[in-house]
Amino acid sequence: MLDIKFIKENKEIVKEGAKKKRIEIDIDKLVILDDDRLKMLKEVEDLRAEVNRVSNDIARDQDPALKVQLIEEMRLVKDEIKKKEENLKIIMDEWHKLMLSVPNVPDISVPDGETDAENQEVKVWGEKPVFNFEPKDHVEIMTALKMVDFERGVKVHGFRGYFLINDGAKLSFAVWSYAMEFFSARGFIPVIPPAIDRKENFIGTGFLPQSEEDLYKTQGGDYLAGTAEVPVMGMHAGEVLDKNNFPLKYLGFSPCYRLEAGSHGKDVKGLIRVQEFYKLEQVLLCEASHETSVKFHEEITQNAEEFIESLGLPYHKVVNCGGDLGLGQVKKYDLEIWVPKEDKYRETHSASYFHDFQTRRLNIRYKDDDGRLKYAHSLNNTAIATPRILVSLVENYQQADGSVKIPEVLRKYMGGREFLK
Repeated sequence: MLDIKFIKENKEIVKEGAKKKRIEIDIDKLVILDDDRLKMLKEVEDLRAEVNRVSNDIARDQDPALKVQLIEEMRLVKDEIKKKEENLKIIMDEWHKLMLSVPNVPDISVPDGETDAENQEVKVWGEKPVFNFEPKDHVEIMTALKMVDFERGVKVHGFRGYFLINDGAKLSFAVWSYAMEFFSARGFIPVIPPAIDRKENFIGTGFLPQSEEDLYKTQGGDYLAGTAEVPVMGMHAGEVLDKNNFPLKYLGFSPCYRLEAGSHGKDVKGLIRVQEFYKLEQVLLCEASHETSVKFHEEITQNAEEFIESLGLPYHKVVNCGGDLGLGQVKKYDLEIWVPKEDKYRETHSASYFHDFQTRRLNIRYKDDDGRLKYAHSLNNTAIATPRILVSLVENYQQADGSVKIPEVLRKYMGGREFLK
């Protein structure tokens, strides 16, 4: 959420930011509504002050007739207050709804564009494998090696269901263990947060109200998180943090749930787009400085790049265009790993920074050196998501005999084996 003062003082900048993100929002209406809100709020406060003043006069005055007159006058004033409070509530509800819909202003370096097709490639790493045989896709490879069971997955879960079994499960545990070791060495605190979270945390992180159709909902009105970002950010909601502890670096590990409501007909086979998966997520809180946010944005992106490189997987990095940014993101990088059978890169990591967009909603603050309270800045990036990473692992490391070579960094978690056979 942006500060209303900032919105009113930088109306054209906010409008241009929304335009760049291809988000329709009536900023002029919001400004008028805020003026009405402030006017009505002052009127209510003035009337309340009048009631308090006269109530003191009534308590002091000894004239019974005057007391009766003042009491009757205050009854009418209280009725007027009630009417104005009802109008104020209507204004506040509309104001709050509009405020939650105002997008964060993208960084000037974000390229213009409508969809992810217009994201700009900024780095390419690794040699794409060249096979002297007809390569298979991950479905065929993993099914033949008895690493996955889609048929029974659909029987139990339904559409997009799967079982990871035998080496499929073991390889997932190996990736998680390696990621825990890798990111812990970079100062990240491991966290296993709750995946069922209160609505306020989804509003706070910007997933509501915009993306409700993609969320699983409980009978009690809570939601199942699609990323550990939601509960890990909610962990410090309403708190005043110690600046001396910045940056706070968390590695959240959780099951993730997404309905994939907008992906009808996309990736209906395999492990690319599933509704239930596991993910390790980098979440970072720091002081309210643009330069600091940019520095840590590059750092958490570099962490993920080095992780992919250590697995020996070819990938490229893109900077996302305005139309491919979420409501709260100032800037985002996507890392996309090569999938040989599809002959294209597929997104596996998204690194974003938000300034105080999320922390203002969640009321996460700290005391600056001058004693003033400020909203912290927040960032996040995927550490690794499974089973999607298994797609690139088995396809890039497949062998002519149908086996799969295990990346060297994972072998110690796989009993020292070199191949999946």
